[in-house]
Amino acid sequence: MATVSIIYFSGSGHTTKLAEAVTKGAASVAGVKTNLISISGDDIVKGRYANDEVFAKLDASDAIIFGSATYMGGPAAQFKAFADATGAKWFTSAWKDKIASGFSVSNSPAGDKFSTLQYFHTLAMQHGMVWIGLGEMPMQPNGVNRLGSFAGATAQAGQESPDEKPSAEDKLTGEILGKRVAQFALRLKK
Repeated sequence: MATVSIIYFSGSGHTTKLAEAVTKGAASVAGVKTNLISISGDDIVKGRYANDEVFAKLDASDAIIFGSATYMGGPAAQFKAFADATGAKWFTSAWKDKIASGFSVSNSPAGDKFSTLQYFHTLAMQHGMVWIGLGEMPMQPNGVNRLGSFAGATAQAGQESPDEKPSAEDKLTGEILGKRVAQFALRLKK
């Protein structure tokens, strides 16, 4: 059994929908358990994220998929507070050799989501993790990877309701990422 944890921050619900799609994809792989973890502002005290239960789940995971809306060219402050709190994990190499990946949502087709994915990648590299990209060509007939991201899954959503956006194509892209990460997590368990 492999465990894939998806930890994310969503300000208006759109990133939650993509996180749910990523989780659905990971959970579709036999032999994989998933944890869907939302970063709560209630866990941020004086600018510092603190939730021992969440960190215990992440420590016990074989793969961690990071997610955040892209705000002003990077991850949301709430995600950054979580990332900064992983310093103790870095110091002990607790996440070394775990699989990592990421996803993001922003208003425009590009929306600087790649900057957020790069932030996640750098965070993973700081921890000695192994990054898994999307692995899908853009603009397939079914709309997978319609935004042309290779580093992770991206989606577009503006002021629409989270029931409308991200699109079915963007959610399918998230599912494919989750499934791919889960498959790699199982490979490493063998």
